[in-house]
Amino acid sequence: MQPEGETTTITEEERQALRQNATRVLRESHGAAIMQEMNRSLLKGRGWFDEYDSGVIMKWGTGYTRRHIWVDIAGDAIRIRLRPHLRCQPDTTPAACDGEYHSFSRELWSDTNLLKEQLKYYYDHAVNESSDD
Repeated sequence: MQPEGETTTITEEERQALRQNATRVLRESHGAAIMQEMNRSLLKGRGWFDEYDSGVIMKWGTGYTRRHIWVDIAGDAIRIRLRPHLRCQPDTTPAACDGEYHSFSRELWSDTNLLKEQLKYYYDHAVNESSDD
């Protein structure tokens, strides 16, 4: 991800490398399977996924109720974008918090139960999208 307003041109090879890495991390962490299961069990299949070079956004709802979870992959880290806020207080999350993302290192996401609990938390506290109305 890059700061808003900045554009960086990457080669097709770099783009494919980002996609392959994101696919690998989401497969190894079971993150993709966890989000698919959340869509089936919690949303009854009404959610959808927008894939990007370095991650995926899981969306659901319509109009005023639209929500999403934005999962970005940076190297081996799984980063989940937060609602705009200040940095979390120490010991409130197992993830590293920079005020924009919660980052889960390989060590953290290797614990599938922890990743599943955290994704469920982000589902329960999802980011609200602005209405297109």
